Amino acid sequence: MNATSPPTLELRDVSKSFGSVEALREVDFEVRDGEVMALVGDNGAGKSTLIKCVAGIYSIDSGQVFFEGNPVTIHGPKDAAKLGIEVVYQDLALCDNLDVVQNMYLGREEHDPIFRLREAPMEQRTTDTLKSLSVTTIRSVRQPVATLSGGQRQSVAVARAVMWNNRVVFLDEPTAALGVAQTHQVLELVKRLGEQGLAVVIVSHNLNDVFEVANRITVLRLGRNVGVYEREKTNQQEIVQAITAGTPAAAEAEVVA
Repeated sequence: MNATSPPTLELRDVSKSFGSVEALREVDFEVRDGEVMALVGDNGAGKSTLIKCVAGIYSIDSGQVFFEGNPVTIHGPKDAAKLGIEVVYQDLALCDNLDVVQNMYLGREEHDPIFRLREAPMEQRTTDTLKSLSVTTIRSVRQPVATLSGGQRQSVAVARAVMWNNRVVFLDEPTAALGVAQTHQVLELVKRLGEQGLAVVIVSHNLNDVFEVANRITVLRLGRNVGVYEREKTNQQEIVQAITAGTPAAAEAEVVA
C-alpha cells in the first residue's frame, strides 16, 4: 500500500437522502491498492447506501468521487465496471444449476466466428483465476455450483469479480452464515486479494473477521464517517464505542474525567 499516491477510490463529502431520510451525510471514504479496508457500522449506518452509490445503483446528491486522483461520475453499474469496481453482494448472484465456468462467464461468454462457445479457453481462464487466488478446494470447474459449500461459492463469486475487474472489490458480509473452516478459507482469500495489489473493501458485522484481515477500519454511524482506524493501533472496544456512540473510547474517558 502506497500512502503517498492518491487513493484508488475516494469519496469526499458524499451525501445521499431518500426523502427526509439522510442515509449519508458528507461522508469521506477511501481505499488504496494493496489495502484491505473494513467498513463497519450498525444497521442503518449507511454502509449499503455507500456501496450502492459506488456501484452506480444510486446517484449521489452531493460530493465528489475520485478514481486514482481523478474526478469521476458514476451514473450506473456500467460506469463502475469500466473503472474496475466490482461488488460481491451477500447473495453472491450465482446460478445453482450452472457449473463454475458458466457462472464465471455468465453474460460474457466467448464465441467463435460461428457463435459456438469457446469452452476450452473459458475453462482454462477460470482454472487460472482460481489458481492465482490459491483456491484449491474446488474439485472441478465443471461441477454445478449447487454442489459447492458456502465457502467455495464465496470463492467463485470473488474469483469472478477479480477476473473481470481487477482494481477495487467490495465484499458484502462475505463470511455470513459460514462455518469456522469456511470462514477461515474466505478470510485467507481476502488477504490474498490485498497481497496481489487490489483495493479491497470488506463490509462486516464480525469484528473478529475485521481484525484478522483489515489494514484500516472505517466506522459509519447514522450516515456519518465517525473515524478511520489503523488496525494495529486500535482494539475491538474502541471500534464498538465508535459504532455505538460515534466517539472513541479514549475520548469519552477524557470527557468523564
